[in-house]
Amino acid sequence: MGRYILNRFFVSIFTLFVVVTLIFFLIRLLPGDPFTSERDVPLQVRMNMLAKFGLDKPLHQQYLLYLKNLFLKGDMGPSMKHESRSVRDMIAYSFPASAKIGFLVVLASLLAGVNIGIVAAMNQGRMLDRSAMILATFCVTVPNFVLSNLLILFFSLKLHVLPPTGYGEARHLILPVIALAGYSTAFIARLTRSKYLEVIQQDYIRTARAKGLTRRSVVFKHAMKNSMIPVVTYLGPLIANVLTGSFVVETIFAVPGLGREFVLSISNRDYSMILGVSIFYSCFVILCNFLVDTAYVMIDPRIKFDDAEN
Repeated sequence: MGRYILNRFFVSIFTLFVVVTLIFFLIRLLPGDPFTSERDVPLQVRMNMLAKFGLDKPLHQQYLLYLKNLFLKGDMGPSMKHESRSVRDMIAYSFPASAKIGFLVVLASLLAGVNIGIVAAMNQGRMLDRSAMILATFCVTVPNFVLSNLLILFFSLKLHVLPPTGYGEARHLILPVIALAGYSTAFIARLTRSKYLEVIQQDYIRTARAKGLTRRSVVFKHAMKNSMIPVVTYLGPLIANVLTGSFVVETIFAVPGLGREFVLSISNRDYSMILGVSIFYSCFVILCNFLVDTAYVMIDPRIKFDDAEN
């Protein structure tokens, strides 16, 4: 186990280094700079602003200085559009809103998706199964930003039962959670159904039935547990994605989360904020994937850390 954790640590550091390098140079390909959009700014003032943030230095020097501050000091630098605030402060301020919505999305997706998948599989070929799969296909194919606008149109503009935007009250969370949970719920339902139908054909399930175990015991103690492996695999990137914020959905519903900050930082060409959010997101993905690999062993004892490493 120690060797596995050590290997994953070094792989994670290398992955983070690659992500930082790619994003650092890619954002420099954007036209202009963080101060291009400023109106009526004298040339000398603009040059002073570039010098203040080190953007007047050669690109390789900027890159090496950023790596030094990031890996040795943990410093992501100040925001280039909000000079009084650092990138870490802005992430700490906006992340809780994304985390609250993300937690609800993961919980709703897991509970609804697993139960829908199990019920559909237990009624294979019947009307309930076909209806569930049609609904799942619709949710998978419709982008969340389209679903967001449909929800606003129906529940806010037509029925007037839920607010279209805003954040602070429980009712403000309902539409964003539904919009974000639609795809993941449908995907988990399809994964669960497919794996459950595969598991119930295994010899140990036939043995359990032959021993006289009840259907409930066979489903929940044997088949359902082993049906969770592909779901756990999907949970890693799902948790990282929704907890760090959905870029488009948060913007549509005016949620002051990390996703919305990322969209604004791109439009503002805020280099340090773009890098900071990308690094934060990458660390979250790496951590979630590690936890998922560890969870395999807990779900299926046949899987060892050496197998996960390979």
